[in-house]
Amino acid sequence: MRRAVVVGGSFGGLLAARVLADFAEDVVVLEPDALDVEGAGPGAPHRRQLHALLAMGHRQLERWFPQITDDLLSGGARLGTGAAIQFYVDGTLKAPVHDAQMIGTTRTFLERVVRQRVRSLPGVRSVAGRATGLIVREGRVQGVRFTAGGNEAEHELDADFVVDAMGRSSRLGAWLEHAGWPAPALDRMRVDLGYATASFHRGSELPGTVIAHSSPGPSTNYQPALSEPGALVAVEDDRWAVVIAGYADYRPTRDPVAFLARMRRCVSPLQEVALKCELASGVETFHFRESQRREFTRLTRFPGGLVALGDAVATVNPIYGQGLTLATLQASSLAAHLRSGASPHEPARGYFRRVAVVVDAAWQLCTTADLAQPHITGPYPCGYPVLRWAADRITEASVTDPEINRTYMDVVNMVRHPRALTHPRTLLRTARHLLTR
Repeated sequence: MRRAVVVGGSFGGLLAARVLADFAEDVVVLEPDALDVEGAGPGAPHRRQLHALLAMGHRQLERWFPQITDDLLSGGARLGTGAAIQFYVDGTLKAPVHDAQMIGTTRTFLERVVRQRVRSLPGVRSVAGRATGLIVREGRVQGVRFTAGGNEAEHELDADFVVDAMGRSSRLGAWLEHAGWPAPALDRMRVDLGYATASFHRGSELPGTVIAHSSPGPSTNYQPALSEPGALVAVEDDRWAVVIAGYADYRPTRDPVAFLARMRRCVSPLQEVALKCELASGVETFHFRESQRREFTRLTRFPGGLVALGDAVATVNPIYGQGLTLATLQASSLAAHLRSGASPHEPARGYFRRVAVVVDAAWQLCTTADLAQPHITGPYPCGYPVLRWAADRITEASVTDPEINRTYMDVVNMVRHPRALTHPRTLLRTARHLLTR
């Protein structure tokens, strides 16, 4: 390709630019927000919330940016392994996965390091502007229209290939319809999640902990008020980043006193930080109303030279931490599609089929869990009561059985497909474990 344009310069857009650098002479990242030194522009208020990079996301990131883990660690990020990664269900610490690895960092720092790597690539450049539409001719996208500098005058940027990385608020559907093409169908599940993040000064407390995560489970009927959901992560600048979450009327507020009170009702690592550490920031809140996925594979007509990536394809309940990892896997799907020899000027059906496998797995995992919440009313998949019962039994067994927990955490970390939890070997071991108990 001569030129590829990525619309949106957040995490997913940066990964798309990295992939396209291997296939295009000129890669342009079109980004409307002037990102500050913390990497948090006005267009992404959730950037300052605690984000997770799951194990598969970490692998893919290292694949695209070799030795980036060293860059992150030299900047103060922490690498957790084995028992330093602690997952609690209903207040009980789960069996450890001894060779597990997760990196502790804020999203702003992670994005800053990725942005530095992308900017150093030959042939990649940034253009400050807000995309206003697509240039579609002869059945394919041939460029992007945009405005710049607060001026309403439109400019045109020609391209052989365009990536929509505009995030959850992507306007791609409206642009397609304006150009005479159908918009992808949108699946929704109302979640009504609220979460709040604050940072604390980190000292010598919890020397063996990098990540601690607590979630409600079967014994509390998944009710947050009975098993306070939250997480803490050791991050750069000698800080603890702490997130507290809740649904519907139990959403956390910006009140630091209430935030600390909820931490003291959570599992012991969060209690200890609440009691021993000083707040280093205010409390930032965010409201996530619904999970969404755009069904590009259902379209019978789609222009060539165009794909969507990241939150522009799907956003799932952030309590499961899948967002950044989904973006890395979609970027790898884009690379696989282009390496297959598919023409960038043709409809990218192979790309969207690959992405659907990843997105559908994440959607299945999070929506099955979300439907256990009393305030979520569906839609329920066929056979949901059986799925829910089996998932509860596997969750219970994973608390104390190391082998089941390894499979469980591989699925949570998107290393393995959710079908691994219904493998006969896993189900048989779960049954044996529960009978023995």
